[in-house]
Order: sequence, then C-alpha cells, then structure tokens
Amino acid sequence: MSPKAPKKRSKAKSAPKRAQAAMSREARATYAAIQTVVKHLEQSIGEIQRGLGKAEQKIQADARARIRQLRKDARTQVSVLKAKQREAAHAVKHLSAAASGSWEDIKHTVDSILDDARATATSVVKRFRSAFGG
Repeated sequence: MSPKAPKKRSKAKSAPKRAQAAMSREARATYAAIQTVVKHLEQSIGEIQRGLGKAEQKIQADARARIRQLRKDARTQVSVLKAKQREAAHAVKHLSAAASGSWEDIKHTVDSILDDARATATSVVKRFRSAFGG
C-alpha cells in the first residue's frame, strides 16, 4: 500500500471570523466600523468610571474637611456657652451674697445673662442646622 499524502487541515475559524469571511466587502467595512465604535465606547466608559472615582474621592475629602471645620466651630461655640454658663453661675453667686439688693435687680441681671446665653445657643443651633441643610 502506498502511503497517503497527508491532507492539509485548515485551522478552525471562530464563528465571527467565519461569518466575516462570508460577508461582502461593504459588510466587513461596516462591521469593522461598528467594532471601532464599540472600542471607543468601552474607552469612554472607562474614562467616565475613572472620573467618577476621582469625583467621589474629592467629595469625600471635602466632606471630611467640612466635618473637621464644623467640629472646630462646635468646640469654639461650646466654649463660649460654657463661659456664659460660668458667668451666669458667678453672677448668681455674687448676687446671692449681696442679698441686700432688691430681688428685682437680681432677677433682671440673671434674666439678662440667661437671655444672652439663649441667644448664643440659638445661633449655634441655627448655624449647625444650616450646615447640615436642615
């Protein structure tokens, strides 16, 4: 028996390659143009996602900075309120020691100090509510 000549086997083509080989020249050109557009869309999506990540990081950094500033403001305002509280306590102590004055004078002085403290507390509350959009 004579040895048979080996047959050349063609490489297996993928389905898109086979489909593309069967297409007309215009269809292949259109297909290539579509593939190019798809690649550009993928790149654009990647750029958008990277941009969103950067924007998110910036928003978070801004929020952390705002929180730090609000905490600093809160500490300042609380120290002001504590000073007013000490002032009121001192005034009450001083006024009780000087009980020789009239009750109306004592009441008027204490009311004045408390009104000032309430006004300060109210402004602090309003400031923080506006900072939080409330």
